[in-house]
Amino acid sequence: MDDDLTVALARVRDAFARYPRRAVLDGCPHCKGDVLVDEHDLFSLTISLGNTVGSRDDVKSLLPVFLESLVVSEDLHPGIILGKLPREEWRTWPQDEQEAIDAYLDAVWRSLLAHHPPRLGAFEDAATFLDAARAAGERVERFLDVWDATHTSSADRHLAEMVSRLDFVKRKPSLLGDWLRREAVRDRLHRALERDHDSAWADDLARAYDLLRR
Repeated sequence: MDDDLTVALARVRDAFARYPRRAVLDGCPHCKGDVLVDEHDLFSLTISLGNTVGSRDDVKSLLPVFLESLVVSEDLHPGIILGKLPREEWRTWPQDEQEAIDAYLDAVWRSLLAHHPPRLGAFEDAATFLDAARAAGERVERFLDVWDATHTSSADRHLAEMVSRLDFVKRKPSLLGDWLRREAVRDRLHRALERDHDSAWADDLARAYDLLRR
């Protein structure tokens, strides 16, 4: 795990340490009844927590566990976890809690771009992260700006991968699609191909570059 991400996770734990983790969560009496956290499947808990099980404070108490699990295992779904944040109105939470989550998202994104393929558990690619960020209610431009400023081979490979997934036939307007189709991206892939022309992934860069030239 990258140092920045380790620091971000520690910051999340510190910010939410004020919320004690309960062994038994109150559940809807008509649906589940009380839930023993240690005996409950973690994935199932992520679905019901904040809905039919537990309170906002329970969501906060378990958030450090969920966010760490997302980057060290493939057991949980990023969109489900981060999708809880807007439902719990996280932009009204204390400033230190908001800043800890922001720092976590930034660190995950930078770490993901730093490796291809990524080494981040449930965040299997750039698209997965950006979808989860949208689920959190965040504007993807914030992360696209970081991508624009990250001039590394791994970030370029992620870029080529995303371009190759575009539907160039239907070409539905979308913020991400429009961003990927920019001349700046095409030129960047050309430079990447010139730099990595003898690499194992040169064909991927060339394919993405050709798609943007059409």
